[in-house]
Formats: sequence, C-alpha cells, structure tokens
Amino acid sequence: MNQYRSPMDHALALAEEAAAHGEAPVAAVVMEGDVVLSAERNRMKALNDPTAHAEMLAIRAALAKRGTGRLDGCDLYVTLEPCAMCAGAIAHVRLRRVYFAAEDTKAGAVENGVRLFMQPTCR
Repeated sequence: MNQYRSPMDHALALAEEAAAHGEAPVAAVVMEGDVVLSAERNRMKALNDPTAHAEMLAIRAALAKRGTGRLDGCDLYVTLEPCAMCAGAIAHVRLRRVYFAAEDTKAGAVENGVRLFMQPTCR
C-alpha cells in the first residue's frame, strides 16, 4: 500500500500536517482496493476556499486520477465525520464506504445532523 499501516493512519498523519499549517485537523484518503487514489488535508485557509475540505479535495483528485465522474468500488477514510456538503459529494460520486475516526456532533451529516445517507435518495 504505502508507508502507513492503514488508510486511516495515513489520514491521521495528514490531519496533523493540516493542524501544523493552521487548518482544521481533518484529512481524507480515497482507496481503490489497496491502492491510494488520493490523500488530502483541509486547505480552506491556504486556498481561501470554504469548499476546500479534505473530502472534497480527495474526491476531486481521485476523479481526476480515474478519469471518470464516479468512484464506484472505492472507499473513503476521513478523520472526522463528513459535513453535509462533503456527504452530498460522497453520495454523488457513489463511494462504496465511508470510514471516519471521530463523530462530529456539531456539523456532521452521516451519524449526526441530517444523516444524509439515511435519505431515500441515497439508498
């Protein structure tokens, strides 16, 4: 795979990097089997872009690498429960599974808040 023991370890290392750069400590890794398609960290401040969440950047990079608009069969590992924006993008690109290290009771949209993946359109 790579130098990390697991995709989540990779995400956690990138989250530390994000914090060191003054960003929220969130990172995401998109996997296709044992292959890392993309690994990104939050860059909202660096890019002056409120949509530059780790999940969004990782999804965009994985789509570019795959040359398609879908990520069927791929999994996302993220350090924090995705927000509504990111959960919506995850649903649209049809990621197979999402694993997150910590719930976000304030802004999360998977297990908390709107629980986007429980909506009829996401089944």
